Amino acid sequence: MVTFGSNEGESMDLGLKGRRAIVCASSRGLGRACAMSLAREGCVVIVNGVDPERVQATAREIAHKTGAEVTPVAADISTREGRQKLLEACPAPDILVNNNAGPQLGNLGEWDEALWRATIEANMLAPIFLIKAALPGMRQRKFGRIVNITSALVKSPRSPFGLSAAARAGLTALSKAVSRQAAADNITLNNLLPEGFATDRQHAIAQRRMQVENITYEEGRNRIAAELATRRLGRPEEFGDACAYLCSAQAGYISGQNLLVDGGTYEGLF
Repeated sequence: MVTFGSNEGESMDLGLKGRRAIVCASSRGLGRACAMSLAREGCVVIVNGVDPERVQATAREIAHKTGAEVTPVAADISTREGRQKLLEACPAPDILVNNNAGPQLGNLGEWDEALWRATIEANMLAPIFLIKAALPGMRQRKFGRIVNITSALVKSPRSPFGLSAAARAGLTALSKAVSRQAAADNITLNNLLPEGFATDRQHAIAQRRMQVENITYEEGRNRIAAELATRRLGRPEEFGDACAYLCSAQAGYISGQNLLVDGGTYEGLF
């Protein structure tokens, strides 16, 4: 339960008990945090990943900690077969959290055509096809919450992340276009834009900084944190609770938005 005013012990019921939630790429990292927060709010959660053992272990842990019904589905959502497997496990989702592993860091000269196509398939087309599959049922039931986990770099692209930002920007545009049509049926589409969270992705970023800047891994981690307004990495559970709120009954008037979850690091107004 998301709690506010902790001194009083008061809490807000997000109206999610019994809602069915597909959370893609949720066996680790930010996806796992979202699955945990939704399960804690009473959702029936589908946990997903490509490693069967990790997916099973994550599902058991979330079920144990929350008491929720959690179903593990080992599938690669970048493939048609993987998406179909996920939808067979949950044919009528009330909530869809789109997520997938970020692509290779680097620069334009390092990214060949095959990598571009794979990135667009994984980080743009896969979530678009899942949205397309989930929307008709959500419209019929007059409830739907779709959250895409993208990246803060969509709003402020930087060279090493250009591949990711380009694909996710396409997803962002499609979601905005669809959100206006879906709103009348109590369906929201929003994007969560993370930066600087303590996940495996930061490990990859720190390693690249080691190579490019000729520093140690620890120095790389410290420099990442120093560039954030908070001077610390975000906790995945902070992100998960933001996702749970966007999926709540109370958030029905928030749609078509890009919510930066970066500790205030972004310097622009819009």
